[in-house]
Amino acid sequence: MASTSYPSDQRDWRGRFIADMAAALGRRDDVALSLWAPPGELPSGVASALLAGDGEWLNGLSRRGGIANLLRRGRLSGGFATLGLLRRLRRAYRRTSAEVVHANWLQNALPLWGTPTPALVTVLGSDYGLLDRPGMAVALRRVLAGRRAILAPNAEWMAPKLKRLFGSVAEVQPIPFGVDGAWFDVIREPGCQTRSWLVVLRVTGAKIGPLFEWGESLFGPGRELHLFGPMQEEVAIPSWVHYHGPTHPTELREEWFPRAAGLLTLSRHDEGRPQVVLEAMAAGLPVIASDRAAHRDVIRDGETGFLVDSSGALRDALERLDRVEDNRAMGAAAKGWIRTHIGTWDDCAARYAAAYRDLLEGRP
Repeated sequence: MASTSYPSDQRDWRGRFIADMAAALGRRDDVALSLWAPPGELPSGVASALLAGDGEWLNGLSRRGGIANLLRRGRLSGGFATLGLLRRLRRAYRRTSAEVVHANWLQNALPLWGTPTPALVTVLGSDYGLLDRPGMAVALRRVLAGRRAILAPNAEWMAPKLKRLFGSVAEVQPIPFGVDGAWFDVIREPGCQTRSWLVVLRVTGAKIGPLFEWGESLFGPGRELHLFGPMQEEVAIPSWVHYHGPTHPTELREEWFPRAAGLLTLSRHDEGRPQVVLEAMAAGLPVIASDRAAHRDVIRDGETGFLVDSSGALRDALERLDRVEDNRAMGAAAKGWIRTHIGTWDDCAARYAAAYRDLLEGRP
């Protein structure tokens, strides 16, 4: 498995879903997993696939915000990073004896060119946007055409475009991520006088979206807005927003989710299926989100949360969820939907293992 994001320790927010994915696969008796990713504590049953110098180089990439962040910030820095990534991953792929390669993000599949190894490629929102870059789809088609391959977006809404571009050279099979089972065990505290809404994201202009503009008159002493996440762009944060900086799942699960009124995201960023939204819903929190494909894919408007497209719609959703009975009912519906349609990371690992078998047996 290849990934350019991975947590350096238990409190690191970066690539936490990759660590959860790897841990679930490592628990399976039918999978022997080697991981090429930034150095960190490896789960039981998972070996390192890093070669000489890879760990230090990947750590440097992580400190600069990752490959997607560098590509957004400038062509020069992103170009050098991309060349370095392709060179190192190509070396790792050529030296591996793996029966299947699992590449997380489309760009991590490009160095497979010239090898025959069957591949499963996880597609997320950030790399889905790369398909609009000149030459990207053509290059990927050439890589996929020489092997048995499955493109596995983590959300259904991405499948139509992927089938249109790659359906003749790869199977497109949406495989949703799971959530840590501990999220289902969160017990929400009874409603309190101050209603706390949480925003958890990487702080960029696109991720924030119209939040500050729409929320200025809606939040204050009686209804607080708490923002968590690393500052990846210079974004001015209003004084009425409580900004806490980066966080990690344990802090959210044990301290913030139990006493929160819900999760809020008005992101306009390329998203696949935001993991924090799944985790909040699993914890029984209603979610208010911008009306985008990534959010429509998981939130049932008016049942498990609200999809909003204006400041007025946001105000109405907040007022509805100020009512404790409505808030609790919607949170319970959200938890039930995640249990039924998403499941845990062990459920996700079973879906991946079935796809690996399909690749090995030549069914795609």
